[in-house]
Amino acid sequence: MSVSSVLRAALAVCSLMACAVAPAQTPVPASDKVVRIVVPFAPGGATDIVARAVSDALARELGQTVIVENRPGAGGAVGANFVSKAVPDGTVLGLATVSTMATNPAINPKNPYDPVTGFTPVITLATVPVILAVSAARLPVNDMAQLVARLGSCPVPCTFASAGTGGVGHLDGELFKALTRTDLVHVPYKGAGPAIADLLGGQVDMMFDNLPSMLPHIQSGALRGIAVMSPQRSPALPRVPTFTEAGMAALDNTAWMGLVAPARMPPEVRDRIHAAAARALADPAVRQRFEKAGIQPVGGSVADFAALIDKELALRRAIVVDRGLKLD
Repeated sequence: MSVSSVLRAALAVCSLMACAVAPAQTPVPASDKVVRIVVPFAPGGATDIVARAVSDALARELGQTVIVENRPGAGGAVGANFVSKAVPDGTVLGLATVSTMATNPAINPKNPYDPVTGFTPVITLATVPVILAVSAARLPVNDMAQLVARLGSCPVPCTFASAGTGGVGHLDGELFKALTRTDLVHVPYKGAGPAIADLLGGQVDMMFDNLPSMLPHIQSGALRGIAVMSPQRSPALPRVPTFTEAGMAALDNTAWMGLVAPARMPPEVRDRIHAAAARALADPAVRQRFEKAGIQPVGGSVADFAALIDKELALRRAIVVDRGLKLD
């Protein structure tokens, strides 16, 4: 056999061996692939603030283009379901919230995904207070006692908006109804942005939502803050009491946001994204954007975020069962 024949045979064997081992290789994203962070709500809310602040820094850390893609609907379930069904190669990530990972699965029997087995937890990004605000034009009240009295005396049931059916604002509103024994009509939207727009326009009476989305409108006087879900009062609104101070400790739950990926993501890919996201959260520019909006950066390990999801899901399921809460 000639030397060239031997070389050709050797190359053929090497090619076959490469094909045999190729499936076992970890699919680390190529630097020319675009990474999408799917936000399951319409633009204009706190989820957008967090996603866009993190995406800019994450792009630098990964050396890839990172874009934010809004996929609203069903209290966040549409976007979350899209992420859960995506290929786990690191090119599709999800902005996870209490709504998508806990309240929607807890209250909606038709929720299309499993919040535990359907995702790969990556990192907790932030915590953010939730505030109850009312339309200053529609409800001339200044505190919780006045609000409850007003709701109980209205000839027509008042309305509360939410970022979507099954979301945290919906569940908080239903729990508020149960605790105050008032009759409220739920009006769901495809995200906080359009819901707040109608609240400002006087189409709805009140709303539970993340503080950053509400803050400028409360400061302008268009909305009135009644109580905030936080261990302590917000420095941005020092005159607004916590729900515990207002006599409703059952509603004092802080909201959070995190980064998830589709289930079965290889650990090497997950860890690469986790490390990049952790560095992004340490970026002074990101922290400044968060703090300006009243958002607290978190970070932590993959295990920390997984435990947070489990704890929140158990808490919300218990609330639904204990209070007998159901979808409208």
